[in-house]
Amino acid sequence: MIYLDNAATTKMSEEVFDAMKPYFCEQYANPSAIYSFAGSAAKAVDEARKKTAALIGARSEEIYFTAGGSESDNWAVRAAAAFGKAKGKHIITSTIEHHAVLHTCQYLEKQGYEVTYVNVDAHGKIKLDALEAAIRPDTILITVMAANNEIGTIQPLKEIGAIAKKNHILFHTDAVQAYGHIPLNVDEMGIDLLSASGHKFNGPKGTGFLYIRRGVRIGALIHGGAQERSRRAGTLNTPNIVGMGVAAELAARSLDERMKKEAALRDYLIDRILKEVPYSRLNGHLTDRLPNNANFCFEFIEGESLLILLDQQGICASSGSACTSGSLDPSHVLLAIGLPHEIAHGSLRLTLSEETTKEEIDFTVEAIKQIVERLRAMSPLYEDSIKRGDINVQ
Repeated sequence: MIYLDNAATTKMSEEVFDAMKPYFCEQYANPSAIYSFAGSAAKAVDEARKKTAALIGARSEEIYFTAGGSESDNWAVRAAAAFGKAKGKHIITSTIEHHAVLHTCQYLEKQGYEVTYVNVDAHGKIKLDALEAAIRPDTILITVMAANNEIGTIQPLKEIGAIAKKNHILFHTDAVQAYGHIPLNVDEMGIDLLSASGHKFNGPKGTGFLYIRRGVRIGALIHGGAQERSRRAGTLNTPNIVGMGVAAELAARSLDERMKKEAALRDYLIDRILKEVPYSRLNGHLTDRLPNNANFCFEFIEGESLLILLDQQGICASSGSACTSGSLDPSHVLLAIGLPHEIAHGSLRLTLSEETTKEEIDFTVEAIKQIVERLRAMSPLYEDSIKRGDINVQ
């Protein structure tokens, strides 16, 4: 098997798994308890909080553990909206956000809030002039993702943070795809709220966190207990929290080396596809993109057929977000960067890991070449384009 869908989830590292084990059957105490047996669990949670905070230059007390990125996004957007409604009910986001943000914004619109969806350019970067122009006296929140989960484009967070600060507006970023993969610093980037998810950087599924800058006043997500400084009640998931902390520590330790390795292999993949597969295009920014992300569109084919045939050769890939798997509609991200429906339907996302090899990339490229040629041979659109002389087949 060749696994090239690391944006959907990553393999948990052995070191993370080993660190989690004792907190299932040995050190199983509730970390909120006051007896000494619970002390080791409480200490382990505190250490994990420090490790996850360190990766973004935050303080440990600014980290609030959650069940994952979608929960963190929902909490940040809804709580910021609720707290800010005394000032206004206007929110700004981008057209290419993850559905955890977009659907939350749409929910808030039904509650009487107004949302401005700022467009992006052809590479998927938010238009800063449009963002600034969208600000109104009643704007209470700007929420823009750190890096896009489909096309990998990295947003200018520092510039967005400066705009938000100048206008006294909270700035939230969905960093689910970016945390542990690229450098992030909440102070340098002016970020007030940041969402992350453990399984995107070799940690456990079902665990994430929301960074809330000290002094930012937003309400609790879950009521009923004093856990997470009374902002998210419920017994802490000690094993998963410990695992995410170790994953954050490992990510910090190898970040620079891993970025260089993945980016070099990514660029090799992009170069081969664009040179060797006719009528293919790269989606997203050429350089300001996640080091492990390559997203393509192939004209005259359906992405779903491509995925099925790749799977038959043992290659795991996707056509976009795993959260929209099964949808017959083309990606909202690809439509937002200006692609017509017929081209957006032929998308393929390949996301690498530090374990991906050049041999695997070569095998994948050869498979893609053969499959695309096979699918086009069965495509009436491709045949009609040849007859009209729109394309030249050698």
